[in-house]
Amino acid sequence: MDRRQIEPEQSGFLKDLNEDTSDYNDIVEYKGKHYRVPYKMVKEMVVTNLSKQELIDIEHTARLQYRLLLIDSILKAKIEFIHGKMIIIYNPKESPNRKDKISTDEIIQFLAKEGVHVDRSMIAERDVDYFEEIYKPQFEPATIREHAPYGYTLEEWRKIKPEWIKQMQKSKTEKWDKFRAFQDSYLEQHPELWSEYGFAPKGKKLSLMDRILGRKANKDEKEKGFWFHGV
Repeated sequence: MDRRQIEPEQSGFLKDLNEDTSDYNDIVEYKGKHYRVPYKMVKEMVVTNLSKQELIDIEHTARLQYRLLLIDSILKAKIEFIHGKMIIIYNPKESPNRKDKISTDEIIQFLAKEGVHVDRSMIAERDVDYFEEIYKPQFEPATIREHAPYGYTLEEWRKIKPEWIKQMQKSKTEKWDKFRAFQDSYLEQHPELWSEYGFAPKGKKLSLMDRILGRKANKDEKEKGFWFHGV
């Protein structure tokens, strides 16, 4: 009797793939192009009023943040020790995708094992569109927001900014002209560098009296006195 199966046994992943009847589609069309994204909707969890005694110090906080990122179902994690704040973006249990998932309770339990106890009343969560808020900004970063210098409001800064740019440009031009004058002065004193830098010294201008008396611009000739034409 032939005991071989007509159809080969499928792996667990293929079974879940075939039995999945959700409307999740990992292909997103944007501006005529198709993008394959691993998530559709994920969650952002913001925790405030964390105890600095439990976070201990900045180094310990950084290690805790790294351990959170080692969890496959957590996409992003950021802990601010100074402000006692934590931001976690994770793949929730109800999300329609086939990636590893985690719940809010499991995150709280993990933090408790690390010595950080979270007050549930200090947790704020919201849904995050993975493609719009995480995937797409990597290729189309948002415009960098303008910040006013210290001591000015944004409105004050916008009023004085054009004049400030004008003065900065003027200062930059003056510094460049000063450098070029120094460079020319240095090269004039070192004729051996003229050919190397393609430098041509400017002829010295003669005063009206010098031109009348026929004096030469050369300093060595000038020290000898003057001479008359036709004498």
